[in-house]
Amino acid sequence: MTPTIPLTIPLTSRLREATRALHTDAERAGVMPQMLRGELPLPRYVALLHQLHALYTALESALAATQHQPGSLPVLPTLARSAALRADLQHLDPQGQPTLVAPMQDYVAHLGSLAPAGLAAHAYVRYLGDLAGGRVLHRIVARCYGLQQDGLRFYAFEADPTLLGQALRAQLDALPVAHHDGIVAEAQSAFRRHVDLFEALAAPG
Repeated sequence: MTPTIPLTIPLTSRLREATRALHTDAERAGVMPQMLRGELPLPRYVALLHQLHALYTALESALAATQHQPGSLPVLPTLARSAALRADLQHLDPQGQPTLVAPMQDYVAHLGSLAPAGLAAHAYVRYLGDLAGGRVLHRIVARCYGLQQDGLRFYAFEADPTLLGQALRAQLDALPVAHHDGIVAEAQSAFRRHVDLFEALAAPG
């Protein structure tokens, strides 16, 4: 009799279920409801972009530094967002002096301390979110601030977002099973960090 081989639930399926409620929390936190309604004042939107630029700069630097380590995620170059965010900020806030709120300062430091598996969790949260929601946010931001191409590069990918998402999911699902529990826990932490960030940006002042 052939022994039964246990089936492993794909990592991306585990991540989606484990972060579903936290994802909703993040969409309802702080500045996000206003942004999704197209009502976020431009200065607060620019402040959000500065935080995201710091996040992606730290994440992409850490991914590049650990790409040859065991269990690393070979993120596609076309997913990188830091350069696009920098271009948007140069258009929207050329003389700006970015100030990172406390949750983002902590987030950046945290990303610099992570092993490859932990970084994969944050790549999942950010890049798949960008790919899934980028078209909707592109329309909202363009309408709210009267933008066309300049100022919207963050939401524009050079390749088909659907294909990029499929490729990233395949890379995540190929990561060693031994790391899956840690990746899921770190992804949950990433969404909580986003909640803290969005709430800090909504604070008066």
